[in-house]
Amino acid sequence: MATTLGGAGSRLWSPARHSSFRLLWLAQALSQLGHGFSYIAFAWITLTLTDSALALGYVLVFQAVPRALLTLVGGSLGDRWSPRLLMVLSSWVRSALMAAVGVAALTGALTLWMLCVAAALFGAVDAFFQPARVAILPRVVDREALPQANALLGAGARVCAVLGPAIGGVVVAVTNAGVAFLVDAVCFAVCALCVSRVRTLRETAEETAGETAKKEVAREEDDPDAGADSGLFGRIGAGMRYAWRDPRIRCMLVVDTVVTFCYAGPFTIGFATLARGELDGGSMTLGLLNGALAGGAILGALVGGTVSGRPRVGLLVAGLAGWLAVGMGVLGVLDSAAVAVGTVLTMGFAIGFQGVFGLSWLQRNVPESVLTRVISLDMVLGYAIAPVSLLMCGALADTGTGVMFGIVALVLVLTALGTLASRPVRAMR
Repeated sequence: MATTLGGAGSRLWSPARHSSFRLLWLAQALSQLGHGFSYIAFAWITLTLTDSALALGYVLVFQAVPRALLTLVGGSLGDRWSPRLLMVLSSWVRSALMAAVGVAALTGALTLWMLCVAAALFGAVDAFFQPARVAILPRVVDREALPQANALLGAGARVCAVLGPAIGGVVVAVTNAGVAFLVDAVCFAVCALCVSRVRTLRETAEETAGETAKKEVAREEDDPDAGADSGLFGRIGAGMRYAWRDPRIRCMLVVDTVVTFCYAGPFTIGFATLARGELDGGSMTLGLLNGALAGGAILGALVGGTVSGRPRVGLLVAGLAGWLAVGMGVLGVLDSAAVAVGTVLTMGFAIGFQGVFGLSWLQRNVPESVLTRVISLDMVLGYAIAPVSLLMCGALADTGTGVMFGIVALVLVLTALGTLASRPVRAMR
């Protein structure tokens, strides 16, 4: 038993033996911390300047819209240049933006229109970082180590997603929002330095390998959309066509979109409604539900990283949808806070566990020349469906949380059945 556990632990931590992966992990953790800092700082300083929740909404929209609109552009450029270059440039620009806002805040020169412009620029530049951070991983670790690497990156990102706003809130409370922006700038600057020192497998192969490695490099450079229009929109279109032609990739994108739809609204509006209504626990219960979801996802990702071999990803995808459907059904009828927290914990575990293998499958099977575009398409679909989910679940929650969770459960059941109906998807490893 001890040998088995030792082997699982060694397998999980195997990517961390490589300095480039450690640098990438630190860079992504710092970027996530920076996001948490910027969210708190933008929110607090906007409310301080204007005392208006509507103004805060404007700032957040100015940040979200450019990110959604330009993510496909970021994916296209990531395939044309390199994910590492985009990550470095994006991090330096984000650092400069946060430093400028921090200085303006400390000198009293900051205005609402400056905040809107800074938020829009931040969102636009972030659109180039996000798909690149996913697409770079197959260039840093061996394909067989992708599940473990994704598990460690995913767990780190989720921990930092919780710590970032918390630490940002403390910094704002102890000092002021201007200092939080400056700390944010340092996070992004160190992120850029870390990524710039990451060495890819291709660089290592070119320096040390013989003919076999050179042939492998050449094979990976084959462009699946060769001959397509090389312009920006032509390359974006080619990436979309590539994803749509492959039933397995198409299924992954559809399932990711459906899960986001069944995640954004129910886990935001649904949790708040449950905590205030059926569970009658108030903000403490709401915090416990969100903590259980994050904790379960972290644990699920780490457990996924200990699994050896290549499980059937298609079956895992269907299993995730089915398990979430069961969880939604339970949330729709329960009246116990303890049962709700336990249910959400298992749902988070399933999301984290399957996410390790679903993402690794894409990174392993989509050629490098189109990977960033496929990843960016997946992200854009999530950006588009999340507000729809929030609006629909908000309307459904007014009729009762049971109705909302029941409809979401039905959507997930149909998704699971549709996934199982495809033979190519069932055979995915």
